[in-house]
Amino acid sequence: PSTDDLADEMEDVDFEEEGAEEPDADAWETEDDEGVEDGMEAQDDSEVTFSLHSASVFCVSLDPKTNTLAVTGGEDDKAFVWRVSDGELLFECSGHKDSVTCAGFSHDSVFVATGDMSGLIKVWRVDTKEEVWSFEVGDLEWMEWHPQAHVLLAGTADGNSWMWKIPSGDCKTFQGPACPATCGRILPDGKRAVVGYEDGTMRIWDLKQGTSLHVLKGQDGHQDPLTCVASNQDGSLIMTGSVDCHAKLVNSATGKVVCVFKMENMAPKAPTGEGEEAESNSVESLGFCNVMPLAAVGYLDGTLAIYDLSTQSLRHKCQHESGIVQLLWEESSAVVYTCSLDGAVRLWDARSGKMISEYRGHAAEILDFAVNKDASIVVTTSGDHQAKVFCVQRPDR
Repeated sequence: PSTDDLADEMEDVDFEEEGAEEPDADAWETEDDEGVEDGMEAQDDSEVTFSLHSASVFCVSLDPKTNTLAVTGGEDDKAFVWRVSDGELLFECSGHKDSVTCAGFSHDSVFVATGDMSGLIKVWRVDTKEEVWSFEVGDLEWMEWHPQAHVLLAGTADGNSWMWKIPSGDCKTFQGPACPATCGRILPDGKRAVVGYEDGTMRIWDLKQGTSLHVLKGQDGHQDPLTCVASNQDGSLIMTGSVDCHAKLVNSATGKVVCVFKMENMAPKAPTGEGEEAESNSVESLGFCNVMPLAAVGYLDGTLAIYDLSTQSLRHKCQHESGIVQLLWEESSAVVYTCSLDGAVRLWDARSGKMISEYRGHAAEILDFAVNKDASIVVTTSGDHQAKVFCVQRPDR
C-alpha cells in the first residue's frame, strides 16, 4: 500500500476508542485531551505543567527572595526544585523513603528543606544543589522555616516540636502533651511560636527560653484536634482552627481568647439513607488580611467565611461546591485565594464577597498552592500527579 493509503487507514482508526481500552490510557493523555475525568472539565488555564512526580503532589513552596523557584513534594517519596517560568528541573532532593509532605525555602532562599512522613528531614543548599544537613525525628506533622534566620521548626506525632540551627544542627525541643503537634507557626517577631495539638490545646512557646508562655486548654482550647493556626502581620493576634468547626481569635500577648467564630447552621448534615454517614465538617485553613481588619476561614463543607475583626461578626459567606483545602490572602490587597477538592483555584474579593475569577486545569483535587509576592502567579499541586503554574494578572491592576 502507498503512503497515502496508509494515511487514509490511519484516519479511519478511532484512537479515542482504543485509548479507552488501554489499562494505562492516562499515559497517552495529551494536553488538549477532551476526556473528562470524574466530571472535571478538561479545560486547562495553566501556563506551565510540571509532571515529574509519579503520584499525588502534596506540597509546594516558592522561594521567597526571587519567587522564580518552586519546590514540590509528593507521595512518590520525591521532592524537586524547579523553575516556575518553564517547569525546568533544577535538582531532585533525593533520599526520602516516604511521602514528602513538607517542603520550603529559607527566608533568603539560600536553603531548601524537605521532610517526609516518617520524619526524615533534609536541607539542601540551592546554589550548589548539595545536601548540607539531615535529621530524623518521629512521624512528621508540619515543618516551617524561621522568618529571619536559618532555623527550622517542626512538629511530630509524639507531641514534640523541634528547632534546629541550619547547617550546624544545634537542636532544641519543646515538649507538648503526649499527642501529635498537628500544626504550628513561628510568630512574626521570630521569638515565639504557636503550636496546636490533637487534644485541642494550643501553646505559645518562647523559642529562646524553650518555655511555654501560654497554654489554652479546656474551655479556652478546642474540643477536637487543631488543624491550622495563623497570625496577623504584627503577630498580636493568633487564629486557631479545629475539627470542632470553631475558629478562635487569641491575643498573643495575654494568651486570652478574644472571640470564637462559630458557623451558624454548621451542624453535620444528617445521613439521608441506609449506610450513609453524616457529613463531617471542620476548619481546614485560615488567615488574616494585611490591609483590612478581616480574617478568612475555609471549611471542609466548602464554606469560605470572611469575618470582620473590628465587629467580630461574619461579613460574607462564599460557597464552594466542594471542600476547601487551603486559602491564602494576597499580600497587599483584600483578595483571598482558595483551592478546593474540585480542582479549581478561585479568587474572591473579601470586601464584596464576590468571586473575581476561577482557574482550572487539574484532573483531581488541589492539595496545596502558593501565590507569589506580586500576586501574578499561583502554583498548585494535585492528586493528578502534577504541579501547575497559573498566571492570575487581573484587569483591575
